[in-house]
Amino acid sequence: MAVEVDQQGAVRIIKMAGQASTQSFSMAFLPTIAEAIDAGLKDNATKSIVLTGDGRFFSAGADINAFQEAIDNNSAPELIRNLTGVLHPLLTRIRTSSTIVVAALNGVSAGGGLGLALACDARVGTPDARMAASYAGMGLSPDGGTTWLLPRLVGEQRARRFFMSNEIWTGEEAHEYGAIDVLVDPASLLETATGLAKMWSSWGPHTKEATKHLLHVQTDNDFSTHLDHERTLIEAAGTTEAFKEGVAAFLEKRRPSFD
Repeated sequence: MAVEVDQQGAVRIIKMAGQASTQSFSMAFLPTIAEAIDAGLKDNATKSIVLTGDGRFFSAGADINAFQEAIDNNSAPELIRNLTGVLHPLLTRIRTSSTIVVAALNGVSAGGGLGLALACDARVGTPDARMAASYAGMGLSPDGGTTWLLPRLVGEQRARRFFMSNEIWTGEEAHEYGAIDVLVDPASLLETATGLAKMWSSWGPHTKEATKHLLHVQTDNDFSTHLDHERTLIEAAGTTEAFKEGVAAFLEKRRPSFD
């Protein structure tokens, strides 16, 4: 199977298995991966998704043989257009959904696979994890949202060096720079990622969606505009059942339950 799905309560673990981890960004596998993620995002019973890979790879990016075939057929722009036509909307849906998505980085994330990892709400990795853009070595410009996402995690100049020097970061380096949030041994990877996913997804749906949205757009707004945006969303939050439960729990000195 290209994609393996394991539902553990409100957490859905999606594993890109076999060739889906080594050739994720091919028309043979990318639509299947996107469909599996979308199914989790649309499922009301699924509050969080843990996305992981197989063996040495989280997602190694494109199928280079398919690129060569497209070059031979003078159809490379069409292939790239088709791939980005699937990938780009998927990344936007991950960033704007109230579902929490955590990447469990078991190995290499490169090219579009790096973009997929960076688009997640958090990244848990092992020392075996590797991050690589790989576009420069292929004669391509970066894609997969990597030039928007990575500078927000590690700073613009470090991201500039990463892309222009075609660097490969180890798990330890990515964690030190801020691209990986939690570094664990391989045996603890899924457990830690699942635990984080459960914790972050325990809040009310408006809280999760609004927080993700505000963080997503904050660099596009001046401060006054962003304050207005915050006010609109927190006023809307005041009408929700989660707000009623949060106030009641505080007054009753208990942990709130937003289920």
